[in-house]
Amino acid sequence: MTLIVVMEDDAATRTLVASVLRKNGYDVLSADNGLSGLELVRQNKPDLVISDVQMPTMDGFAMLQALRADPAICATPVVLLTSLQERAHMRIGMTSGADDYITKPFRPGELREAAASQLNKRHMQAAVQTMAVEAAVQAALEDQKHHLSSLYEQRLASELSEKWPTENGGVEDEKFANATVLFVDVLNYAGLAEKLSSTELSDVVRQFYSNAGDTVHLFGARYMQFVGEGLLVIFVDSTDTTSVNHGLRAARAALGLSDAAKRVQQFLNTRFPSHGLPRFDVSVALNSGPVALARLEDPLHGDVQLLPVGDTVSATLLLQKQAHKVGWRIAASVSMLRGVTGAVHTGGRALISLPGRTAALDAAELLGLALEA
Repeated sequence: MTLIVVMEDDAATRTLVASVLRKNGYDVLSADNGLSGLELVRQNKPDLVISDVQMPTMDGFAMLQALRADPAICATPVVLLTSLQERAHMRIGMTSGADDYITKPFRPGELREAAASQLNKRHMQAAVQTMAVEAAVQAALEDQKHHLSSLYEQRLASELSEKWPTENGGVEDEKFANATVLFVDVLNYAGLAEKLSSTELSDVVRQFYSNAGDTVHLFGARYMQFVGEGLLVIFVDSTDTTSVNHGLRAARAALGLSDAAKRVQQFLNTRFPSHGLPRFDVSVALNSGPVALARLEDPLHGDVQLLPVGDTVSATLLLQKQAHKVGWRIAASVSMLRGVTGAVHTGGRALISLPGRTAALDAAELLGLALEA
């Protein structure tokens, strides 16, 4: 049976969380502070921890730091419950090693969804890890006879490279064998621009992209760049987000951007009720594959800028334009969805023809995070 440890100092909230989880078929152990909860985790090795942030004796951040520092339990996924509205505190939790957060007050469905997502992810990681170990053993046997000579050649090349002066002085591209690219664009921008003053339009766009920047930053974006009225974001696996793969973080960010667009529409309804504005909405595309961040040096100022390049990037931009035409708010390539199998819920699937490309892109509509069956 799946075991979840809940840490919450408020008795009513603790009872509610435990009741919702037990009703969903999970075993639950509860603690009213982080120190007692941490001891429960060490003794019982649960599948998931759900913890409040503000608690006596040991708060959620301190508990999370201690949990990640203990090799026996450091891989346990953690979802934080917080009533703190400052975005900086949410970022602290995620960069400290939390896998997700829920803002109080929350609906039972949000809690079930967050728990199911983390547990599905853990099952998926276990299967992937098993396959990776088997592949690593096979590869090691295959490469054993070449290892010593290859290592010697690499060291020799490295030593020669360090002694040989180069013109570029260490300016190198960053290359990722697999990354997830997210591109979000504002729909009906021209219609909004026609009916709002430049100052009003700036306020609207700034409100959305302020939330958008916070959202993608919260889920560990490696790189962000504005492209016209759109935002291009790169997610990669990194040392501070090893518990959540880049595809799942990008998917959660895409869903967050969709929610942010709905909040902007509510703002427009309140602020400009008589302007007859077109609906504020966004279109998002997700795609995974090889990506390079080319480092371009400004010869005038000496600054180095990054430019995302590669077929994965260009295909994502094209997918966003075409997916909007078939009525998908969030379109994800099948190559991206394979990395989050079991963790997301999809709708229609189609081969999307992309201008300038000979082959269509296999893609599906991303609807949300999947609930565990």
